[in-house]
Order: sequence, then structure tokens, then C-alpha cells
Amino acid sequence: MSTHPYSALTHEVIMDAIESIGFLCDARILALNSYENRVYQVGIEDKDPLIAKFYRPARWSRDAILEEHAFLLELEQEDVPVIAPMTINNETLFTYEGFYFALFPRRGGHAPELSSDDDLELIGRWLGRLHNIGASKPFKHRPVLTGNDDILIASETVLRSGQLPDDYKNVYESLIRDITAHTSRVDISQHPDLRLHGDLHIGNLILRDDNLYIVDFDDCVQGPAMQDIWMLLSGSKEEHRQQLMVIAEGYEMFRPFPANELSLVETLCTRRIVRHAAWLAQRWEDPAFPEAFPWFGSHNYWSEHILALREQLGSLQEEPVTLPRF
Repeated sequence: MSTHPYSALTHEVIMDAIESIGFLCDARILALNSYENRVYQVGIEDKDPLIAKFYRPARWSRDAILEEHAFLLELEQEDVPVIAPMTINNETLFTYEGFYFALFPRRGGHAPELSSDDDLELIGRWLGRLHNIGASKPFKHRPVLTGNDDILIASETVLRSGQLPDDYKNVYESLIRDITAHTSRVDISQHPDLRLHGDLHIGNLILRDDNLYIVDFDDCVQGPAMQDIWMLLSGSKEEHRQQLMVIAEGYEMFRPFPANELSLVETLCTRRIVRHAAWLAQRWEDPAFPEAFPWFGSHNYWSEHILALREQLGSLQEEPVTLPRF
């Protein structure tokens, strides 16, 4: 029998949790793609379905989750298109059978085209507004993004996990040493930090009725603005430059574009690559992970991961992208 915390999150518990705060479920429950947490579309009698998010036990404190919610509500109050948690009896976070959970309205839509200048400029405008509000005060209970320290911690997680084959350990440790020799020279703390989305990739972007919604603030952090920008880039460095110019055009309608943070891009990219492998290794005992990522842990996976780190080391040794001055 599974002893994983989510093994107790049955359909009956999900419905009982939602009905405990005044809704009547119609027994239609659809699991959505979410691995760190559990997210469901839940049918409600005589009403539109709701989205129920059950937070991973022991990952976030109550204060940290409430700070995420407060940020979303603040953005919503300033007419920034976000999907904020529902407030019920003056509360946004609820507890049932040991699970923190929140309810959100359902919003459909489609992903923007990152190859479209119009969509990139729209994202730039949205980010300018978000970062203006994010800069108004700091988080108190959310993590502060670091570069080199996060890479070192994640690499230690990989090495201790037992997932990395013995014949890759030496080359992995050598690459991490070479990589951190470069990333240790990049002092992220020297750049202004603000409240960020923190994980801004295409999967967290929704276009609906000409409004851009950015969803899933579960990884919101305190850090440099560039963390919310670099994952929108693809292709060659020249393509990065063109994309950044379009994003900056929208961004600068609301605040100066942080061109001085372009030197952080490759460190932030490296951080994500190393942390993603560590995340998979750390969560492998959760049955949802082997099912969703069956290739993880294979020799082929680690071979490709080592290759990605080698390529990233090369990128760290190159000059960063720069933008023309106007």
C-alpha cells in the first residue's frame, strides 16, 4: 500500500474538502497536468466547474502560500489579468484532512505564439505591469532566488539521490565544478530584486479574449526581473536579441527594461537545467513522477543531461547578448 501523502487524496476526500466550504459537487472530477501539486477540475451542481489546487504537503508553509495568494489578489486589484484564488468567507486557503487547498475559477484559452511579435510585445506589457507591482514591496515568506548557491544545492541533491549512474558521476561533478567557476562570478544579489512569477514558460501563458493570463504562481520568488524574461527566448543569440527587443518595446511602456541583467541569462538557464534534474530525483517516490517521466534515470537521459550541461558551459563562456541603445 502506498504511503505517499497524495495516496490519501481520493475523489471522496476531494469532494468532501470542497463541500466543507459550501459547494455541492456533482462527482465529475478531472485531474489536470500538475505534478508538484495536485490540480483538478471539479464539477459543481448548477454552476460552472471550479479548479481545485491541493498543495504538496510539507513543501510550503501556510504563510508562504498566503503570500502567493496576496500577490495574486494585489495584481487582480490593479487590473492585471491573473487568475486569483477565490475568496470565501474572507479566506483563500483552506485545510482538509491535512491538505492545504484553494479554489480558482476555470479559465480556458490557448497559448500565445512566442514566434509572434504581437504576442511577445503583449507579454512584455504584462510583465512591465507585473514587475511594477512586484517592486512595490518584498516577499517575507517566499524564497529569494540565487544563482550559484541554487546550482550547488541542486547538484548535491542529484548526487545523493542514487539516480545518477556511477559511470556518469565523475563527469557530472567535473562539469558542475567548471560551471560554478563561472556562475560564482555572477552576483545576482547586486541586481534589484522584486516579487516575480518565477517560472514563466509557455505552459503558464494563456490567451483569452485578447487578454493574456499568466497562471501558476506556485514558484513565485524574490529575484531579478530577468528570471521572468529569459524563458521566453528561443533559437540563436541573434534571435534572442530580436525577441528581447520586441519584449522590451512592450515592457518599457510601464518600466525601464532591465538590459543590465542580460548577463544573468545563462546562469539562470543553467540553474533551471540542474534544478529540473534534482526536482525529478527528489520527487521520484511520488507515483505520478515515474508515470509522467518514464525516461528519467535511464542512461540515455543522463547522457543527454550531461550534453546539455556541456553546451551550457560553452554558453557561460561566451559574451552575453546585448541590446542596441536607442
